[in-house]
Amino acid sequence: MLAQKKQYLTPQEYLSLERSSEIKSEYFNGEVFAMSGATENHNLIVTNIISELCSQLKGRPCKVYPGDMRVKVSQTGLYTYPDVVALCGKAVFDDEHRDTLINPAVIIEVLSKSTEAYNRGVKFCHYRKLESLVEYVLVSQDQVLIEHYSRQSDNQWLLSAIESIEGSVTLSSIQCTLALSEVYDKVEIEEAC
Repeated sequence: MLAQKKQYLTPQEYLSLERSSEIKSEYFNGEVFAMSGATENHNLIVTNIISELCSQLKGRPCKVYPGDMRVKVSQTGLYTYPDVVALCGKAVFDDEHRDTLINPAVIIEVLSKSTEAYNRGVKFCHYRKLESLVEYVLVSQDQVLIEHYSRQSDNQWLLSAIESIEGSVTLSSIQCTLALSEVYDKVEIEEAC
């Protein structure tokens, strides 16, 4: 039996397929990777974060986008769907379709057992290439824990870990604060650290 040769797509072919697809896929280096569904905790956390940010950004020239806003890392060619994306000022898109953002200031990912290593490693490596990115936030869905990375210089990021339900995270680039009690509202935590 012969192994089938992988089919590689151009970014334009990927976007054409993605725009007509009912499922979301990431794209990198000619390959397409289907994204899996999310758990209840994941969805509750994302909803809580978006609700909090939208409330604080109301009336300001800032925007927050849910996980359906595709982000392109132009420097590496990665197309992906972060859980939450935010920015202040003008949103810049890759083309006239206005469905692929290229200038996020804040990216928030909710971690799962299957995505944690990728979000911490390879994906963060791609995200760090985004000149517009100032803050990267990782939110655990299995324990009360938010890790906030803030850019100090081109190659230096400062990590703050907040593990108390009474704690909060300040997103200085968009002048918002996320209280962990709000982020984890109605979320059932099964595991302890």
